[in-house]
Amino acid sequence: MDNLISLVNKIQRACTALGDHGEASALPTLWDSLPAIAVVGGQSSGKSSVLESIVGKDFLPRGSGIVTRRPLVLQLHKSDEGSREYAEFLHLPRKRFTDFAAVRKEIQDETDRETGRSKQISSVPIHLSIYSPSVVNLTLIDLPGLTKVAVEGQPESIVQDIENMVRSYIEKPNCIILAISPANQDLATSDAIKISREVDPTGERTLGVLTKIDLMDKGTDAVDILEGKSYRLKFPWVGVVNRSQADINKNVDMIAARRREREYFASTPEYRHLANRMGSEHLAKVLSKHLETVIKSRIPGIQSLINKTITELETELSRLGKPVAADAGGKLYTIMEICRLFDQNFRDHLDGVRTGGDKVYSVFDNQLPAALKRGPAESAVDAIHSILKDLVHKAISETLELKQYPALRAEVGNAAIESLERMRDQSKKATLQLVDMECCYLTVEFFRKLPQDADKGGSATQSIFDRYNDSYLRRIGTTVLSYVNMVCATLRHSIPKSIVYCQVREAKRSLLDFYYTELGKLEQKRLSNLLNEDPAVMERRSALAKRLELYRSAQAEIDTVAWSK
Repeated sequence: MDNLISLVNKIQRACTALGDHGEASALPTLWDSLPAIAVVGGQSSGKSSVLESIVGKDFLPRGSGIVTRRPLVLQLHKSDEGSREYAEFLHLPRKRFTDFAAVRKEIQDETDRETGRSKQISSVPIHLSIYSPSVVNLTLIDLPGLTKVAVEGQPESIVQDIENMVRSYIEKPNCIILAISPANQDLATSDAIKISREVDPTGERTLGVLTKIDLMDKGTDAVDILEGKSYRLKFPWVGVVNRSQADINKNVDMIAARRREREYFASTPEYRHLANRMGSEHLAKVLSKHLETVIKSRIPGIQSLINKTITELETELSRLGKPVAADAGGKLYTIMEICRLFDQNFRDHLDGVRTGGDKVYSVFDNQLPAALKRGPAESAVDAIHSILKDLVHKAISETLELKQYPALRAEVGNAAIESLERMRDQSKKATLQLVDMECCYLTVEFFRKLPQDADKGGSATQSIFDRYNDSYLRRIGTTVLSYVNMVCATLRHSIPKSIVYCQVREAKRSLLDFYYTELGKLEQKRLSNLLNEDPAVMERRSALAKRLELYRSAQAEIDTVAWSK
């Protein structure tokens, strides 16, 4: 079962290293799903002494005012008997501390690195691992002590800021609350009990610890509290007797302090019947066992969350696209590949793949006759040009890679439209040439031959208007009209073919050919500008990649751990 706590320890360290502190953000958080024990108490509750008693070492900063200004994730690892005790910080992974006075100084220094010397607080945790034969496997999160008054150099908001930080930890359902209250103060005024009751009204997640029992007024005791009569929690209260300030000043050994604590409960009549479940050693064992039980019950849910989140992160990263290669060749390849995807989307539209119907030519067939009826042949050319422009815009919007690079998106769109305009101009020329060719058949010679027909009627001595009779003239008009109708019918079939040939076929065959030629001439700086991303997208991709790394790491850790059902 010890490996379950080690598992959570590894995942917590990975969370901190990759920026997941459980704070509200647009990214999924793994930190919040991990069971943890948060240590809560007022500044004068003896919280630091409890932690040092559990560890058996002096290692926490001490002083007046708010000393703990960042969450301290304290991970205890039980080592083999006879092995040397040492400590490691996550931010100093290759440095071992065997002097615990140096550990205290590093906590102070690391706090100042994050917050400065302004006595501000920060939610970014410090990770400290302690390896010792004298500890149990356990993880605790030491939170800043609750306070009612800001000290000099701190803003008035510090009181509410600390409460908000504490609340952000303990209101989560996976958090076990270790509520530290001093016995020499009225329990009703306990900061830890007050805030714990607000987030855990039934006491299901709260473990109560009573400190300073030996400092109570004569004639009073804490039996009712320790027996759960004054304030009942799901788990029994644990009383502890910490070293006094005089003991601390005299550097009283922790082993001696623990022995004195055991003797106090065993020899004091009021607490003798509770002695077997009192003291910091018993508290550490209770916490370790309870944490193991909670972790075991949460593992399946954590696995499910991890698998689901990995899929979601991979999907979003795929949508955002890969980061661009740094070299010019890589940039050019990226641009050409994106252009190819756009061109394929455009061709798919031309083939009717994305419209779900027949070939796109059927769309043109429907619109061309209507365009021809509205006016000259140029109307059909413009109608097809408009359709092709719409398909370009659709293909651009459907090419997800172009959304990644706004500059390239604009340039590809402009290049495609310019290409369509060249094809439109060429189509207009070809269409007018068809009309001109048909017009060439209506020549003057055709009309000069008409009077030579035998049935022209009239007399040569008459004027040209009197020479031909009415029926002959009607026959000429009918013949010419039939020819004109025949020419128009021919044009109605040939002009659409010409337009499709000059615009649709060319667009499908060579929409970006000219752009490809120009692209090869661009300098590296210009290529880089085309691949400039929205900074928000770049930041989002980087954050998602880190978070995906975290979840994959957690998945691998869980897969290597076997636990008993």
